[in-house]
Amino acid sequence: MQYLLLIYQNEVNDAKRTEAEANARSAEYGVFTQSIIQSGNFKAGDRLQPTSMATTVRVRDGKTLTTDGPFAETHEQLGGYYLIEAKDLDTALAIAARMPGAKYGSIEVRPIWVYNK
Repeated sequence: MQYLLLIYQNEVNDAKRTEAEANARSAEYGVFTQSIIQSGNFKAGDRLQPTSMATTVRVRDGKTLTTDGPFAETHEQLGGYYLIEAKDLDTALAIAARMPGAKYGSIEVRPIWVYNK
């Protein structure tokens, strides 16, 4: 089964990191990513640009409306994701718990809805 691991963090705190801290976190993610590639769990994953680069799209009464920034103001922002393959939810949760971001933010684990073709 596939799961999406959504990485949430506080962008304000993240921006306060020193270059050394940023490099160390990047290295941690590199090790984590290599481990799930080697285990066969990795399907895809990327870091996202900050929410200041986001545009939200809504269609109301047939009109497309765009707004700069994220949909909602929150304390933590979506910073990246991994799409993984795991035999069950417990396995997906164990993988999420190993993610560096779980130590300073939160990881939302969500099963992928597979449509019948």
